[in-house]
Amino acid sequence: MSYQIELRHLRSFMAVAEDLHFKQAAEKRFISQPALSKQIKILEAETGLKLFDRHNRKVELTEAGKYLQAELGQWLSKLDTMMNSSLLIQQGYEGNLRFGYVGSAMHEVIPRLLLDIRKTLPKILFDLKEMDNQLQIDSILNHDIDIGFVRLDRLPKGIAAHPVHQDTFSLVLPKKHPVTKRNFKSLAQLKDESFILFDASYSHSYYDKVMQLFEDSGFSPLISHKTVHAHTIYSLVENHFGISIVPTSLQQGYSKAIKFIELEKIKSRTTLQLIWKKDNPNPVLKKVVGMIQ
Repeated sequence: MSYQIELRHLRSFMAVAEDLHFKQAAEKRFISQPALSKQIKILEAETGLKLFDRHNRKVELTEAGKYLQAELGQWLSKLDTMMNSSLLIQQGYEGNLRFGYVGSAMHEVIPRLLLDIRKTLPKILFDLKEMDNQLQIDSILNHDIDIGFVRLDRLPKGIAAHPVHQDTFSLVLPKKHPVTKRNFKSLAQLKDESFILFDASYSHSYYDKVMQLFEDSGFSPLISHKTVHAHTIYSLVENHFGISIVPTSLQQGYSKAIKFIELEKIKSRTTLQLIWKKDNPNPVLKKVVGMIQ
């Protein structure tokens, strides 16, 4: 079957599918609403698909439209990646690599990694974006980023992983808290304290590991606050709203009135993993992953 479909028709469909509003989609595409409507009609006529149900002012995707939106989104993302990489190659670069990362990775792992890549592969450009674990998974599956650094044990099918750093856990306490490195013996000493923890949405597997620390110490913690940001945890601890447990690498780069006690005798560790999509077409991805491995 032969279709006379242009790329602009597909991008217009994606704009309407996202907004479910022809006027807003037209503004986003910088074209008139009649022109956008015409492109959608051409796309439907050429494919024989009914992509939208139109009820007065309400627009909904059909089941076929929902399927096309999901598949086309990944295809267009791949196309954009290939075109951008081709342009960079023409300009003398090997390509561009888009990184996602959790905040703790930036304190030690990523700076060291980027220096190594720059020495070995100097003609690669980088885009860096801090994201939570789940957003990285979604972005990798949608080809919005190429590489992620996450604290997850369970990953979706199609995503490859390689451990890059194992971390101990550390207590975070106000500077003048009576528990010190010298007199600390067990988490049970702190069973009456309020705890400020990373929310489970940060990483369910990480959250489960932290909760296991408490269970192994014989108590259930009183959790007063949850967040996905380390600086929020540290500000709350500094102002005596509670204490916390974080990956040890997260103690670098902060100068607040807090102190850290590494739980080095506790065997449990949190692992930072490099992840990528196995079918990612980015030409420099294999080089960088190979170098890291």
